Amino acid sequence: MHSRVTNLAAFLGFGAILLALPHTLSFSQQEILVFLTINVLVVASYRLLTLTGEWSLGHVVIMGVGAYASALLSKRLGIYVPASMLLGAVTAAMVALALSFPLFRMKGFYFLIGSFAAGEIIRLLWKRFREPFGGPKGIKKIDPMPDFDIGIYAFDFFEPISYYYFALAVVGVSLWVMWRIERSPVGLTFHAVHWQDKLAEASGVNVRAYRTLAFVLASGFAGLSGALLAHYIGTINPNSFDVEQMVFVLTWTIVGGTATFYGPILGCVVLTILNEIVLREAGFEQMRPLIYGLILILSVLFMPKGLESLVRGALSWRNAGKKKVGETEATE
Repeated sequence: MHSRVTNLAAFLGFGAILLALPHTLSFSQQEILVFLTINVLVVASYRLLTLTGEWSLGHVVIMGVGAYASALLSKRLGIYVPASMLLGAVTAAMVALALSFPLFRMKGFYFLIGSFAAGEIIRLLWKRFREPFGGPKGIKKIDPMPDFDIGIYAFDFFEPISYYYFALAVVGVSLWVMWRIERSPVGLTFHAVHWQDKLAEASGVNVRAYRTLAFVLASGFAGLSGALLAHYIGTINPNSFDVEQMVFVLTWTIVGGTATFYGPILGCVVLTILNEIVLREAGFEQMRPLIYGLILILSVLFMPKGLESLVRGALSWRNAGKKKVGETEATE
């Protein structure tokens, strides 16, 4: 009972910090906070895919599918923006389902290369066709989120604070859904497919179907993050979802670690702070790919389990200390 009360208090405290945080930042920092919130959904969805043991180089392109679909649905068909965002996520999931038929004939390294090739084909289609994708210049003047008033707060989505609250709500619900999926029988089967695929197959598990399911679910959430991005910045183009952006997602995920739900999120937050506060202030922002590559190499060599291993080590040390204190008090 005591631990539940403590966890609830910690959750409420963390929520209060997230709500108050944008009011302590400058306008440019508030915009960075919006992008960080969206990127958290990207890396969390990417980890959902990796639960089955497959790593993709096309995840950011799938994010772009959601962005393009939502932008076109709202701009060309006049669909209400929140509805177009959900339809963008569904479109990304459907594209992933179509891609799964050729891609899941491969696994491991071959799946990685195949996903990269599939992503580049999609990006080349965006560049090739000016109608409806806008060609190399992409889509501009994307419909923004419509303002609304809930009584206690008036949302003006041209302001980063309002969009941050909206994105925080969407990402929070998405993270909760992904967390529940991972702890459901479906999520446990994902882990079984990753670590013991032959045994799982022998037990009657359709390994390919579960890998496809993880791919489709992860792509749906990635598409939702792309829709959030498109309707915030108001313009997208094929270069917004190129392999350089994918490398950043990979770096966040690997540096953070994939053994826990919070690992990739931790990597995304820490490296974003490093980039925006340290590299940008020091004038090294143009060297970000080089520095990220160095961080990735050092992480693999000296911290192969990611930043999450430091958190788990600190928690184990604290629990051991509490246990020792309890034993001492019991003996006295």
